[in-house]
Amino acid sequence: MDQNLFNDICLQQLTLSGVHEGETVVVLTRGAERAEYADAFLWAAQRLGAATFHMRLPSPDSASGAWAVGQSGLDRIPRAVEALSAADMVVDCTFLLFSKEQFEIQGAGTRILTAVEPPELLARLMPTRELRERVEVGEELLAKAQTMRITSPHGTDVTYRLGVYPTMSEYGFTDTPGRWDHWPAAFVFTGGADDGVDGRIVLAPGDVLLPFNTYVQTPVEITIEKGFIRDIRGGAGSSGLDADLLRSYIESFEDPRGYGMSHVGWGLDERAHWHGLTQFPGGMGMELRSFYGNVMFSIGPNNELGGPNDTPCHFDIPMRGNSLYLDDELIVDAGELTVPEMRPADKR
Repeated sequence: MDQNLFNDICLQQLTLSGVHEGETVVVLTRGAERAEYADAFLWAAQRLGAATFHMRLPSPDSASGAWAVGQSGLDRIPRAVEALSAADMVVDCTFLLFSKEQFEIQGAGTRILTAVEPPELLARLMPTRELRERVEVGEELLAKAQTMRITSPHGTDVTYRLGVYPTMSEYGFTDTPGRWDHWPAAFVFTGGADDGVDGRIVLAPGDVLLPFNTYVQTPVEITIEKGFIRDIRGGAGSSGLDADLLRSYIESFEDPRGYGMSHVGWGLDERAHWHGLTQFPGGMGMELRSFYGNVMFSIGPNNELGGPNDTPCHFDIPMRGNSLYLDDELIVDAGELTVPEMRPADKR
């Protein structure tokens, strides 16, 4: 993308996020990654009258080869954490999520926006206030619920006991002190009680494995008891390849908490494409987490919600064509949202 165009969309983003004169905005990057993001956000923050600077961390150690969440690179640099905590807003181009340092920065009242997807995708999925309103309708519904049940024609039937952990929303910008969001994003989620997820999930071809950034090719049957995965196997008549890959990846962390059930919810952005991985293979799959009517469950850490599990092993798995019930009320019907206020105007 032309740098001037990128500057303009970052200006739109920071305007939505309420940046104004008198604030301090820090842009955080690592190594040589996303230098053009830093340039665009610095330019935009200056245009809005904010004081701004760029903090660049050393390149990450990639020796492990696995995507390990919660490793921010800030754990040995307390002065950097202090500087970020003193800012009004941090634009995170590194992915701090699940790290203790992010929680500390948020706790100081600093709002954080993660931006790591390709610029073309950021432009196409520019957040809107109308989308925020629809996401917040879903957030309110989910916050009131005590149970969630997910079913599918492929055999999924799993129940989450809710009410222990808070409900969270992502709509792609943040104008509230201490709040984190991710651009682009449009979904709501919570977590089941630590011992309160039971049933079976059957992944079908076309469901999405993140961070593999691949589509399921062969059915996978996942058995869950008391909040932990007890069995992963290939579906009837399948080669079992996807099941083997999923199991092998979790095992590689040598951490039994990697089998814990993490957050769960649904997507609301009708502009997001299920086939997005074919267009933007270099991203981390935020379009897939957000596409309209997907039901996404996650494996691994729940410390984002205040839970005790901080394993670095994390999977997000958006699924197509599933149905989701809150306290026996149908909310997502085979991939279609049933609540008019959560739908875009042309679907009401």
